[in-house]
Amino acid sequence: MPTFTASDGTRLAYHVRGEGEPLLVLPGGPMRASAYLGDLGGLAAHRRLILLDLRGTGDSALPADPASYRCDRLVDDVEMLRADIGLDHMDILSHSAGGSLAILYAAAHPHRVRRLALITGNPSALGLRTTPEERLAAARLRSGEPWFEKAFPALEAWLTGTGDFDEAFLPFFHGRWDDAARAHVAATEEQSNFEAGDHYFADGAFTPDATRAALRALAAPVLVYAGELDGGPSPDLARRAAEAFPNAEVTVQPGAAHYPWLDDPEWFVRRTVEFLDG
Repeated sequence: MPTFTASDGTRLAYHVRGEGEPLLVLPGGPMRASAYLGDLGGLAAHRRLILLDLRGTGDSALPADPASYRCDRLVDDVEMLRADIGLDHMDILSHSAGGSLAILYAAAHPHRVRRLALITGNPSALGLRTTPEERLAAARLRSGEPWFEKAFPALEAWLTGTGDFDEAFLPFFHGRWDDAARAHVAATEEQSNFEAGDHYFADGAFTPDATRAALRALAAPVLVYAGELDGGPSPDLARRAAEAFPNAEVTVQPGAAHYPWLDDPEWFVRRTVEFLDG
């Protein structure tokens, strides 16, 4: 397992899967070990995936300063990894909360990014947030599911602040509530650093106006990838996020939610490779 040292001395790990051109992968969670990404539905058959365990997750060490979990503070870790593996510029794929980290990295180091894929990416770095109304609208699309009657009231209560987090609504995050989705959910607690996740979006992490201004220098093509059934980001929010980049395209995967490589691996890999290969 390869490791490198961050600028504050924290030892960070990454995992390499597959062969071919390197693709740096930034996980979401926030602050979930990269193991949850697996081989991204078979993407490792086309690219050499370099999956970073963010500080305090997976095989990476805990930092001395918990404040360093904040999203903007992680940009330097990504740059240190790029230098460690010796790439002048690189393709980057991020998922969910990792999308904001990828956006901040692209804004800080636009000349280091060759292509950027934001897979159901959280666009908080752009000043865009998913609303409860958007999540509920997406959830209503699932009214035909056998679990909907129990799951929807639980989700509505959580989003409106009248109820606690309830595992009953987790099927909404998956286009298919099957054994693969259940196994994915079952591994969440073991793979996540919830304390670190509480710091990730802390006050001061984002300066959207400055980030949007810096992104004007990003020449790299950007893929903003949404699931048809995902409430965060919804396809509409993904389209609004794409407007922040000079050279962006939007893809909406049919029948997919927040983890599109689980919902339809073949569709996900085909579209992602198409973008990465240009």
